[in-house]
Amino acid sequence: MSARTLDPVIAIARAAGGEILAHYADTIASRRKADGSPVTAADHAAEAAIVAGLAALDPGCPVVSEELVESGQIPDIAARAFWCVDPLDGTKEFIARTDEFVVCIARIEHGAPVLGVLYAPALDVTYAAAGPGSAIKIERTGERRPIAARVVPADGAVVLDSRSHRDGAELDRWLAEHHRVRERRVCGSALKFGLVAEGAADIYARFGNTSEWDTAAGHAVLEAAGGSVLGFDGARLAYGKPKFLNHGFVARGRV
Repeated sequence: MSARTLDPVIAIARAAGGEILAHYADTIASRRKADGSPVTAADHAAEAAIVAGLAALDPGCPVVSEELVESGQIPDIAARAFWCVDPLDGTKEFIARTDEFVVCIARIEHGAPVLGVLYAPALDVTYAAAGPGSAIKIERTGERRPIAARVVPADGAVVLDSRSHRDGAELDRWLAEHHRVRERRVCGSALKFGLVAEGAADIYARFGNTSEWDTAAGHAVLEAAGGSVLGFDGARLAYGKPKFLNHGFVARGRV
């Protein structure tokens, strides 16, 4: 997949963000899915925009998207490249109106994310990448600049805690064993990957399970910026796994 594909995917993510914002001004109604997580009309509207956009951009390539998978629409991805999509990552943040929610689109080839776009519609900020050294941030003003993850500063790491999925004592123990911590910040959604990728933070550790669409786009951006996303066993997070399920991981900047 060529880096020339990145701008069309950014445009698809922004179109999905427009669908989300059209619902943001209204009363937000949600229902609970089988796993207990919430879903809204904005999730489905964004997903429809993304699926249509990817079908036009890359005809015939499978799309693994959160709400489609939840409804039983699971494409055959055996030995194939595919798109991995979370149309609205941070639905809880969307409902709570924190502005910390993102559109996530990633391209997976040979089990690895090779292109990723994170678009935060309420903030109008984009993080995107298509290969090593290509990571960019597009500001609200439209300014586009290269970004790079940083080495942990000598005075300690800035660690990102999830706003909706707090790991509490387990994270406290792990940090005490492995890192000197200067500051801990709370942030929602896959936006955390972008903050590490641009060098505004150093570590985002997640215990427990996530789905591949929660991490794929952020993983692509962070790796392109010089960082990594590894399981607690030290192996690079892989994609196309059974049920698209991740176990715990650590996203970090340069080492």
